[in-house]
Amino acid sequence: MGAMGMRHYRVYWPENVQVGERLPLMVMLHGCGQDAQGFAASTGMNRLAARERFVVLYPEQDRLANPQGCWNWFDTDHGRAQGEAALILNAIDQICLTGSVDRHRVAVAGLSAGASMAALLATRYPGRFKAVVMHSGVPPGMAHSAASALGAMQGHRTMTPLRAAAPPFRAAQPALLAIHGTLDRVVSADNAHAATHAWAAAGGAHAGAGRRLQRGQRHACTVTDFKQRDSTVATLVEVDGLGHAWSGGAASQPFSDALGPDASRMAWAFALKQFAH
Repeated sequence: MGAMGMRHYRVYWPENVQVGERLPLMVMLHGCGQDAQGFAASTGMNRLAARERFVVLYPEQDRLANPQGCWNWFDTDHGRAQGEAALILNAIDQICLTGSVDRHRVAVAGLSAGASMAALLATRYPGRFKAVVMHSGVPPGMAHSAASALGAMQGHRTMTPLRAAAPPFRAAQPALLAIHGTLDRVVSADNAHAATHAWAAAGGAHAGAGRRLQRGQRHACTVTDFKQRDSTVATLVEVDGLGHAWSGGAASQPFSDALGPDASRMAWAFALKQFAH
C-alpha cells in the first residue's frame, strides 16, 4: 500500500474451523523495530489462539511509511494516523468477510507505537471493538506531530478528555487494559495512568483498591480496576522491574521480557470477559 501505511498482514487460524463457526478476533499491532512475524514470535499469541480457538490478525507497517516500522499514530496534522487506522480497519473487515470471524467479538492490542495505534483505533471506531489493550503506549490526543510525540512519550503532555473530544465514544466505549513497566525509559508510565483515568472519566468509573499479584519468580505487578457498577471500564497493570518490552514475551526476541507476567494471557482473559457482555 506504499507510503500510505500498512503493506500487508498475517493471519493465524486455529485448526479445523468448522463450517458456520464464528471465532473471536484478536488484532495485534507491533511496535517500532518489529514486524508481524517477530511480534507473533515475541508474544506467543498464536499458541494461545490454538488452545483457546480464536483468530489473530497481525497488520504490518510499510517501511516506506516509516523506516523504523513504527505506526504513525502521532501524525494527525497530516492525516497519516487516521489513514493508517482506516487501513487496519479495512484489513479487519476483510477477515470478517471470510464468514468464520464474529465481527461482534473483536479486540485490538499493541506494543509501544502499536499500542498507541490500537487506542487510536478504539477511539475512532469504538463500536468495532469490545476491548483494547495498550502495552507501553501513548493514548490518543497526546500528540499531533513527530515533535509532540517525543514529549508525549516522556509524559510531558496532557491528554484531551475523551468525554469532550469524542462524544460518540461514550455510547460504544470498549474496555481498556493498560499494561506498563515501572522501568520503561522509552515511554513514561504516566501515559498508562493518563489513559486509564481518561477512560474511567468517559465511562463514569471509579478506581478500586490496587491488588498486588505475583506468579512464581516473575515480576510482581499492581492491578487497579476502574468500574462503573459491575462493569470494568479500564484496568491498569503496573509491572515492577519491566522496561520497554512485552511482558512475559519470548526471551529470544527484542522488546520482550520473559520474566514479566504473561501479557498475552492477560490480554486474552480481559477480551474474553468483555466478549461475554
